[in-house]
Amino acid sequence: MKNIVSLIIINLFIGEFCYGQDTYTYLQPKEIGDGWKTSNLKSQNIDTTLIYKLFNKIKKKENKIHSVLLIKNDQLIIEEYFKSHSVNEPHDLRSATKSIRSILMGIAIDKGFIENINDPISKYLKSPTPNKNIDERKDKITIKHLLTMSSGLDCNDFDQKSKGQEDKIYRKKDWLQYAVDLPMVNESGTTSNYCSIGTVIVAEIISQASGMTINKFAEQYLFIPLGIENVKWGHTSNKKVTPSAKRLYMSSRDMAKIGQLILNNGKWNDKQIISKNWVNESTTMKTKISGNDYAYLWWNIPFKLNEKIIISKTASGNGGQYIIIIPEMDMVAIFTGGAYNSQDAQLAFNIMNDVFIPTFTNRK
Repeated sequence: MKNIVSLIIINLFIGEFCYGQDTYTYLQPKEIGDGWKTSNLKSQNIDTTLIYKLFNKIKKKENKIHSVLLIKNDQLIIEEYFKSHSVNEPHDLRSATKSIRSILMGIAIDKGFIENINDPISKYLKSPTPNKNIDERKDKITIKHLLTMSSGLDCNDFDQKSKGQEDKIYRKKDWLQYAVDLPMVNESGTTSNYCSIGTVIVAEIISQASGMTINKFAEQYLFIPLGIENVKWGHTSNKKVTPSAKRLYMSSRDMAKIGQLILNNGKWNDKQIISKNWVNESTTMKTKISGNDYAYLWWNIPFKLNEKIIISKTASGNGGQYIIIIPEMDMVAIFTGGAYNSQDAQLAFNIMNDVFIPTFTNRK
């Protein structure tokens, strides 16, 4: 996510979609009984030229995009898969899982398992407790500090020298114990650094507060209400870890349900799954990380709409995993990919800025 704003505004890939002979054939997404209604792109009263050129380029030009979905006005209108990926295949969400943990925290508050995000984490996290680097400032770390990545612990995934950098954590036998034993380097709430293990602690807090493992909690209160069944928790490490410490695998259509839930202020099929207040609070900018606006485990990414800047609510994962929500346009876009640790993963933002947003702005 470093310098992502400049990449969007500069439009590095704009030329990639302006040339080439169209061979792409559009097909309306199928209704498969998973809760999604679909609609034909031709019914949208738009000029589809850029969309056709986009998918023609994706098919012909070397890239690592696995899927692209677009939802407009609660209906799935674009659904394309590449490189043998398919509709029912769960994809590794990587750090997009963080935004789902934010939703789960909101549900835990709605259900009364957690009273307030300003509570110290020690109120709910009974184990582990610090054995090293004992510091009274750790007693002041709140849930909100974890959600805004401002705990003050020496944890910065973008800094290889940080003791809490995620690759170092994942080599440890007990991730959570190692995390709470990290030294304090800032006062809580003063500085935000991208810290993955902090969101693992968030999941553990939900688990201990509710008395349920995080996977069971998510299943009961989020996935079953959304009709999400084909989901699993996992990690690249072969070490045995609790579900709190794993990331999600989910299909692109189910990722879209998460996006639509946020777009609809916590509702799915007229049922309130999560409170509107939490959706608004958790997706509104609270801090900055590497110069980019950050909320409670959601990014606020800017896009251009003519001469106007509009703000998206975005879940982002390494490799090109994105849930991009643009309330102003009643739009949700889903991308999955395999461009791990590469700038190519940010191609999705240029597709949004150069293709989808102008297409649905400049109607016939």
